[in-house]
Amino acid sequence: MPASNITVSVVGLGYVGLPVAVAFGKVRRTIGFDINKKRIDELKAGYDRTNEISPGDLKAANILFTSEIADLKTANFHIIAVPTPVDKANQPDLSLMLRASETVGKALKPGDVVVYESTVYPGATEEDCAPVLEKASGLKCGVDFKIGYSPERINPGDKEHAFTKITKIVSGQDAESLEIVASVYGSVLAAGVHRAPSIKVAEAAKVIENTQRDINIALMNELAIIFDRLGIDTQAVLEAAGTKWNFLKFKPGLVGGHCIGVDPYYLTHKAEIVGYIPQVILAGRRINDSMGKFLAQRTIKEMIRAGHSIKGCTITVLGLTFKENCPDLRNSKVVDIIRELEDYGVNVQVCDPEADPAEAAHEYGITLTPFKKLKPASAVVLAVAHQSFGKLSVLALLNLMNDKPVLIDVKSMFNPDVLKNSGISVWRL
Repeated sequence: MPASNITVSVVGLGYVGLPVAVAFGKVRRTIGFDINKKRIDELKAGYDRTNEISPGDLKAANILFTSEIADLKTANFHIIAVPTPVDKANQPDLSLMLRASETVGKALKPGDVVVYESTVYPGATEEDCAPVLEKASGLKCGVDFKIGYSPERINPGDKEHAFTKITKIVSGQDAESLEIVASVYGSVLAAGVHRAPSIKVAEAAKVIENTQRDINIALMNELAIIFDRLGIDTQAVLEAAGTKWNFLKFKPGLVGGHCIGVDPYYLTHKAEIVGYIPQVILAGRRINDSMGKFLAQRTIKEMIRAGHSIKGCTITVLGLTFKENCPDLRNSKVVDIIRELEDYGVNVQVCDPEADPAEAAHEYGITLTPFKKLKPASAVVLAVAHQSFGKLSVLALLNLMNDKPVLIDVKSMFNPDVLKNSGISVWRL
């Protein structure tokens, strides 16, 4: 199947799928499929609510945005890029991926190729998804159609490491499918592709990329807790240690989002199935998942030290998205801070200029307050390093607080020396 004869479909037009669809749409006819009809209507109108793609780039791409399975039948190279979250027990939830497989299966024809980009545990593509494709299509995998896996490396809000600029891991169930997948992706990727020897290797590579980051951040978080008890500024320690050429410059913080806070659970799930209980990975997860509670407790301690009465007071939380300068609210760990603070009987007002108020209300039951309508609070928790928050002056910070102001600088955005004579009691992670 020459790349020139390919019509691509992308199933799932979120943070991952849309940039992929646009990249292919700039060089060939592409089908962009999503079950969310509101999302389809927005994209047809040239609006991307994720802010990943500009109206100009949307217009420049030859994409048929649709929710109709019939339109998928016009494609012969299908990319599935739907979310793979974990449930409340931190177990992998493949429901969206399996539903997408059933949808694509209904459109499959002999000779088609299906490639998965969603993060999974090793074996999921061949063991869980391929049978669904076969059942829905009535075709035989490896004979009538082929499958591959090419893990996503999209970093929401990061314009530098865009889809076309990142080396892409590609894999196929056999040599023929590998070359097809490599050729199709290679046609739009300036950075090129890396051919993995098997689908399972590609799946494993993806899941350990974020597991490695998760463990390193967990170490920084544990160090921050230790240094806090020792009365040592963690950021000062990291700046000093960072002068060594091979010191890895990770920072402590909240670990949320759809990748780092989720992917390790896919690997530990599969490890437990084969009889091994991971030690280091799960320990890192426990540390990172506990940071919201730690930060809330630290906020209360700082307020008590400043002379505040806790019950009934107001605390402002700046930021709700899982990362800076991005509207993505998935798996935000700022919510953990808010819930713990509410447990102490305080009133929490949350401000985030990047987040969609309707989505915040739907996902978390949190009402966002516009910055100009924030009431003076006993303390401010700067939870997300949005650029707009970093531009706040000392006076602006003071105006957010009443007597005995307390600032909890989770992201260490402000220089303590600048705030030293402001009267603000500052604690930073």
